[in-house]
Amino acid sequence: MKFENEEVQLLFDVYQEDLKKAIDHLKTQLLTIRAGRANPHILDKITVDYYGTLTPLNQMANISVPEARMLTISLWDASMIKEVNKAILASDIGITPTDDGKIIRLIFPQLTEERRKELVKQVKKIGEDSKVVLRNSRRDANEAIKKLKKDNNISEDEQAECEKEIQKILDSSVQLVDDLLKDKEKEILEV
Repeated sequence: MKFENEEVQLLFDVYQEDLKKAIDHLKTQLLTIRAGRANPHILDKITVDYYGTLTPLNQMANISVPEARMLTISLWDASMIKEVNKAILASDIGITPTDDGKIIRLIFPQLTEERRKELVKQVKKIGEDSKVVLRNSRRDANEAIKKLKKDNNISEDEQAECEKEIQKILDSSVQLVDDLLKDKEKEILEV
């Protein structure tokens, strides 16, 4: 939606950008939750001490999925295998790496029903946290609109229209979060 008032347009642009960032963050968090299948994104947060510099694992190796429940990591510098193994063990992914001196393999065990339920709870909590962030953005946008009205930069009708539009944008973002959560839940519960 385009607004003639530049301040209102800027406010909406910032609001929509905040919502987009929150949803992108949610997507990133959901990618790191393993659902019984090998997913290279589970390694995105792992960094390795590479000659004194913390380097993301995906910037020092080829990571592939040869089977549904296995990841292979082919390091470009084979001398770093011990360091990479240590970094994987120190992370919270809960998988013990095995290597043959050249390639590191991560084998994902079949998830138990209990573990699946725990993961679903974790996903729901992450989703609720995301919705709180979205609602906080709405509150900030509504306060900014009220300030514009108080400063006589917009009329009462414009304020009401803006608040309605802010709510409409929030509702569609919350729906998107719900859809993402439903998809992830389905993926986790799938055997």
